[in-house]
Amino acid sequence: MSVAAVIVTYNSADEIGPCLTSLASLPEVRQTVVIDNASQDHTVVAARAHAFDGLQVVANVDNKGFAGGVNQGVAQTDASGRYLLILNPDTQILSRSLKPMETLCEQYGLACGLLVDDQENPQEGFWARRLPTPASLLFEVLGVNRLWPKNRINRQFRCLDLDPGKHGFVEQPPGACLMVRRDVWELLGGMDERFYPVWFEDADFCRRAFDSGFRIAYSPDVKVRHRGGHSVLRLGESLRNRLWYGSLLRYSAKHFSRVTFRVLCVGVMAGAAFRAVAIRGTTGMYAEIIRMAAASFFRGNVALTRQPAAGASR
Repeated sequence: MSVAAVIVTYNSADEIGPCLTSLASLPEVRQTVVIDNASQDHTVVAARAHAFDGLQVVANVDNKGFAGGVNQGVAQTDASGRYLLILNPDTQILSRSLKPMETLCEQYGLACGLLVDDQENPQEGFWARRLPTPASLLFEVLGVNRLWPKNRINRQFRCLDLDPGKHGFVEQPPGACLMVRRDVWELLGGMDERFYPVWFEDADFCRRAFDSGFRIAYSPDVKVRHRGGHSVLRLGESLRNRLWYGSLLRYSAKHFSRVTFRVLCVGVMAGAAFRAVAIRGTTGMYAEIIRMAAASFFRGNVALTRQPAAGASR
């Protein structure tokens, strides 16, 4: 059995080298596919400079988004790779073996390791989350979690009540490092490319896996250094917010009832209106978000126009 790694890059020239170096030393990884989503820097050159057996670099002329890039990368892998490892380019696997994740993935269908920062401390609040609920999303859009971060709903959503040093199960590991058994991936049909270009595609995938009876096992024995947000942080604030709110509404429309979806639309409008008043210079940005949420409310689904291709990694 072997692992096929898939990495989606977007302006990741400074990050992709260390990520590939860490993969090259792992005995379980037999194939690595890098899908570059039309980077404007020298990411492709940097990736190809780290050539090793089993590495394939694909340079897209258009940005397919994170979900589209992952789907494309998986399609390029050899069917002999029983386990698919989805990685962000700003990660480095610090452990010498992926065997703990492989064993759990074989048993439960999906597995993840521990994301750590530069000091190898757990990225608390990010290493794992529970699946979004109407309440957790409502607290997000209304700003409750910023004003009162220790509230019960936020603690549960961000798994602040769990010990990252203990083995167990999680509902939503970040897409920065996720292992999926190939037959599970095929059964679920990959990632939903309508979450374009980024955000909530990993939550949606985990939700569908959970609904299909699979579990996501967590092993702190596999440590992965993660920088986080290297692509999306380069986006303008206005575009970044439109994409996040749009993907949140799409997730809500897909997984919640129409009544609940409309409640969240109202929550988005209320939260955006508050922010427009409270944060100087953001009136235009939040007015656009309010218009999007209002149109979605009346349609009963997400009223989105396809946003310009932007970041493809988190």
